Amino acid sequence: MLSIFCFAMACGITPYSRCVKWRFGCGQNWKLLFFVFYFNHMVSGHIRYSIPEEMKKGSLIGNVAQDLGLDLKRLRSGRARIVTGESIQYTELKTDKGILVVKERMDREQICGDATPCSFSFEVILENPMELHQITVEITDINDHSPTFKRNTIHFEIKDPDVGVNGLREYVLTENENFVLKQNSNVDGKKYAEMVLQKPLDRETNPNLSLKLIAIDGGTPQRSGTVNIDITVLDANDNAPVFNQSVYKAAVMENSPRDTYVTTVNASDADFGSNSIVTYYFSDLNSVLGNVFMIDKTTGIILIIGSVDYEKDKKYELRIDAKDQGGLTDSSKVIIEVTDVNDNAPTISVMSFTSPLPEDSPSGTTIGIINVKDLDSGDNGQINCRIEQNLPFKIKSNLRNYYTLVTDTALDRETVSEYNITVVATDAGMPPLSTKRTFHLKVSDVNDNAPVFSQGVYNAFIAENNSPGVSVLTLRTKDPDENQNARISYILEDGNIGGSPVSEFVSINSETGVIHAVRSFDYEQIKQLIFVIKAQDGGSPPLSSNVTVNILIQDQNDNPPQVLYPVQTGGSLVAEMVPRSADVGYLVTKVVAVDVDSGQNAWLSYKLQKATDRALFEVGLQNGEIRTIRQVTDKDAVKQRLTVIVEDNGQPSRSATVIVNVAVADSFPEVLSEFTDFTHDKEYNDNLTFYLVLALAVVSFLFITCLVVIISVKIYRWRQSRILYHSNLPVIPYYPPRYSDTLGTGTLQHVYNYEVCRTTDSRKSDCKFGRAGSQNVLIMDPSSTGTMQRIQSEKNILDEPDSPLENTDPSHLMLKATHICHTSTF
Repeated sequence: MLSIFCFAMACGITPYSRCVKWRFGCGQNWKLLFFVFYFNHMVSGHIRYSIPEEMKKGSLIGNVAQDLGLDLKRLRSGRARIVTGESIQYTELKTDKGILVVKERMDREQICGDATPCSFSFEVILENPMELHQITVEITDINDHSPTFKRNTIHFEIKDPDVGVNGLREYVLTENENFVLKQNSNVDGKKYAEMVLQKPLDRETNPNLSLKLIAIDGGTPQRSGTVNIDITVLDANDNAPVFNQSVYKAAVMENSPRDTYVTTVNASDADFGSNSIVTYYFSDLNSVLGNVFMIDKTTGIILIIGSVDYEKDKKYELRIDAKDQGGLTDSSKVIIEVTDVNDNAPTISVMSFTSPLPEDSPSGTTIGIINVKDLDSGDNGQINCRIEQNLPFKIKSNLRNYYTLVTDTALDRETVSEYNITVVATDAGMPPLSTKRTFHLKVSDVNDNAPVFSQGVYNAFIAENNSPGVSVLTLRTKDPDENQNARISYILEDGNIGGSPVSEFVSINSETGVIHAVRSFDYEQIKQLIFVIKAQDGGSPPLSSNVTVNILIQDQNDNPPQVLYPVQTGGSLVAEMVPRSADVGYLVTKVVAVDVDSGQNAWLSYKLQKATDRALFEVGLQNGEIRTIRQVTDKDAVKQRLTVIVEDNGQPSRSATVIVNVAVADSFPEVLSEFTDFTHDKEYNDNLTFYLVLALAVVSFLFITCLVVIISVKIYRWRQSRILYHSNLPVIPYYPPRYSDTLGTGTLQHVYNYEVCRTTDSRKSDCKFGRAGSQNVLIMDPSSTGTMQRIQSEKNILDEPDSPLENTDPSHLMLKATHICHTSTF
């Protein structure tokens, strides 16, 4: 510890550097002791003020802010305050002005008694950062008391002229003929007065004398006290008692029990008889000492009758008088030293304690300052402080009797949120005494943990055709922080699914983490949704983490099977030809169907629902192949109509129906008459009407569009011609070719042809199909007179050896579409 002491005396002594010198007049020593020291990064200082006793309340003691080098803002922000262990606080700190003033009356005699110098100390503590400053106030004496005698009247009995009486210092005796006053000094420096007989007494002339003794002090102004001395002149007792020692010394242990022996005083008298009997008593014993010691009047044995406390009085001085029967006395002094006993455990006072403490506080952060004192002395007053548990804290000694409690490592609230720190103070006495003080420290949260999802990837399932707004999945996160730092918000990260923003598909509740479907999903359009969710806490700055969510859309049986072959046409009838020589198991045709659903919803089965002759044909349950189940005979009808139903395996099942026309014949002419009376069903008529309306609408739209374009071009060219007309350039009229005749009437005079063509890409078209191989396909068009010609033409193609249909593998189903083009003239 580094200390700098500075002294300034009021009577011309030059102070050392950085000292404050106060002058209040010569004869009074006013000084300021000031030192500053630093220890373990904790700012500390010590200032000393000297003031006279009996100052009025509110009187200025000193400018603490100026003397410590602190500004007023620091005093306010640091919550500067006085810490003292005394019950009475004599001073007050005015933080708004930075000054120290008197709070309670200070009586030096009451505070310190006869001890000099008289002072008391206290601490000024500041926080953020921690500062501790010790202040000592010395109280100087003023002449505010007059001398007083222990007794109002002193009675002397004197017989012979050799007798003298010891007096007090600076006494004045009233004028008389027999006595004079002499002043002397004791070994310890105290002055006393002796009243000496100067002229023999004559009891018969004047048996009693009455004098006044005046005690005068040296104060300014002087004060005095008066005592009456009554003297009785006796007969021949001319020897006073004499102590064998002028000073007796003894030692006692504190807390000694009652009647403990201290010492024995002894005085002898050379006289005989009753004049030699000596009695002992305390001459100036006050009421306090009278409760602690007693002396046997006859033997001079001094005993303890009260409590001896080393912490209150370390030494006692007793004045003993020995008096004979003739009234002659002698005085002696007894000095009793008190030996300390370890009877006081250390006391722990909390100067400052910070709780809660942020968990990100660095190692070495001060959380508290404590003051530990032991009233015992020597080894009994030596203190050792430690922390009882194995905790991440340690205790350091900054000043004598002051300790700081600091963190030893970084704290983690998520591991330990609060501590009970027990500080043990033990002295070095035998046996040692100890005191414990427990501090409850809470660790406040810092946003040092990001939210953590319970899963690395979330997978969820939702059935297609769901209702918009339905809950799909709930995300769960954990954040070991607390309060606002653990308040989680869920955010849907920007992204695209199939070119559309992810927000068009799903949404998430920012507080609960529940994911909702924004719209109804169609498995046939989208089968999977992959997007990212961010969980963000409410700390500052916020921390976040991401997780991937994978939503699989489950297929529902919402699509019926679709028949690809045979194509159900509306304009012509298609018939599969079966020769009458066909054997059992002859493959007539194959129904081809698909289902856009998946899984078992797309497992198709084929059944023959109706047939002209059920005993002739069957349909493969899994492959849809139509075969003969018996030998074809001449009795079988030429025209066979089969209704095949295609069902999926969904729940509930969906189905589609297809009609297959079969011609049992060996040649086309044979079946021609049978199929000419096939009429178009209602479905074909409806489809034909739809296509006619659609074609009319398209042609009308194109016509109106062309008309608008032509009018726009005309207006544009007319405006250009007007511009040229107003200019000075020569104007040459220009008419686009073939448009000159429209200027007069505005009617489109020309003919426009539009061709509408259909291909096999359409399910409902007027396409004609041909079948290759040994099977023949009969195509009938009842609305046309050229049916036989087209049939014969196709037959010729089939009979050609180089025909591509002849080279086709009969095991595969090949479809050939003949483009039928209609020409419309408007």
